[in-house]
Amino acid sequence: MDNKLRRVVVTGMGAISPIGNSIETVWDNMTKGVCGVGPITAFDTTDYKAKLCAPVKDFNPRDYMDKSETMRSDRFAQFAVAAATQAVEESGVIGTVDPTRIAVYFGTGIGGIQTMSSEMRKMIDRGPSRVSPYFVPMMIANMASGMIAIRYNCQGAAMPSVTACASGSNAIGEALRAIRHGYADAVITGGSEASITDIGVAGFVNMQALSTATDPSAASLPFDRRRGGFVIGEGAAALVLEEYEHAKARGAKIYAELVGYGSTCDAYHITAPRPDGDGGRRAMVEAMEEAGYRDSDVVYINAHGTGTPLNDKTETQVIKNALGEEAARRAFVSSTKSMTGHMLGAAGAIEAIACIKTLETGIIAPTINLLEQDEECDLNCCANEAVRQDVTLCLSNSLGFGGHNACLAFRRV
Repeated sequence: MDNKLRRVVVTGMGAISPIGNSIETVWDNMTKGVCGVGPITAFDTTDYKAKLCAPVKDFNPRDYMDKSETMRSDRFAQFAVAAATQAVEESGVIGTVDPTRIAVYFGTGIGGIQTMSSEMRKMIDRGPSRVSPYFVPMMIANMASGMIAIRYNCQGAAMPSVTACASGSNAIGEALRAIRHGYADAVITGGSEASITDIGVAGFVNMQALSTATDPSAASLPFDRRRGGFVIGEGAAALVLEEYEHAKARGAKIYAELVGYGSTCDAYHITAPRPDGDGGRRAMVEAMEEAGYRDSDVVYINAHGTGTPLNDKTETQVIKNALGEEAARRAFVSSTKSMTGHMLGAAGAIEAIACIKTLETGIIAPTINLLEQDEECDLNCCANEAVRQDVTLCLSNSLGFGGHNACLAFRRV
C-alpha cells in the first residue's frame, strides 16, 4: 500500500435506466426533461394503491450475456453486468492493471427480490423440490459484484454495498477510498436494482412511501408541495474509477475527478430522517472538506430529492446547514428522480453520472414537473428547464432507510 493519498478519476461510465440504456441517451433525455414514469405492467395492480413506476424499457440481457447466464441470474444482476460492460469497454482499463489490483464495489438495496418472489410462489404452489438450484446465487445481494468480477477477472476485493437508497453512493465512495489508500488501482463500481415486483411494491406502498398518483407527470414531484411519495424505479449505473497517474499514463479519457466522500448515520429511525438533518449535514461537510470547498465555488447539488414529504424539506435544511444559508441559495440544486423515479440502490450511481456529465457539458439537468415549489424547499431547484452553467464542484446526496447518508464530490481534472 502507498502511504501517500492518491487521486482518483472516472474513466468509464455505463447505464441502464428508465430514460435510456446508454450514457448518451440517458444524458440527452435528462437534459431534455424526459419523464420515465408510466403504468406498472409487470403485474396486475387492481388491488394496489400505487399504479405507476419508472421501468427500464427495451432491455435485452442477451445483448450482454449468453442465454445460460441469463437463466441463472436475477434482473438486478443483469442490469449491473450490462452497465458495467458499457463502463469497462469505454474505459479500456482491463489488461492495463494486474488483476489482483482491480476491485469491484457494487451496491444494491434489495438484491434479487424478483427471484425471491417467483421462487417462493413456486414453492408454495408446487412444493420445495421445484425451487431452482440457482435460487440462492440468484437472490443474494453480492452476486452483481461477483458476476462482474468473474467476467473481468477482477481478483481484488469484490463486495456489495447494501445501505438502502445510499447503496450506489456508498459503493462509489468506498471504491474511492480503496484506490486513494492503495488497496486497488482501479475499481468497477456503481449500483443496481430491480424491485418493481408485486411484493416489493406492496411493501413500499403499505408503508406509505410511494406516490399514489395516476398521472405520470404528477407523480414524482421532488420539492413540490403536491408531492406524496416516490415513484419506484429500476436499473443500474456503473463507473470505472482509476488512480489518476495510471489513467494519465495510459492515455485514458478522464471524465472527472472524485474528490470527496462523506458517509454517516442518523442513528435515529429505520425510515424517517433525523429531524435536524445533522447526519446528512455531516456527510456533506465531510465530502466538501475533502474536495477543498471554497466560497468561490459554483456548486451543483444533485439532491436525493425523493418527492416524499419528509425527505425534501429535511434535505433542504441539510443543504442550508452544510453550505450556510447564503451559499445554499447560490447553489444550483435539482432532483433527477423527477425523471428516473427512485432507482433505490442504483440511484446514487446514476446521479453521480449526472454530476459528472454536468461538469463535462456545463448543463444542469432540471427538476421536471416542479410547478408549485414548496416554501419549505426554497432553494434554486432548476425547475423544468435545463440550466447552462459552468460548475466547479458537484455534490451528489443519498439518504437511505436505516439513516444511511452519503455524499460524493466531483471536480473537473
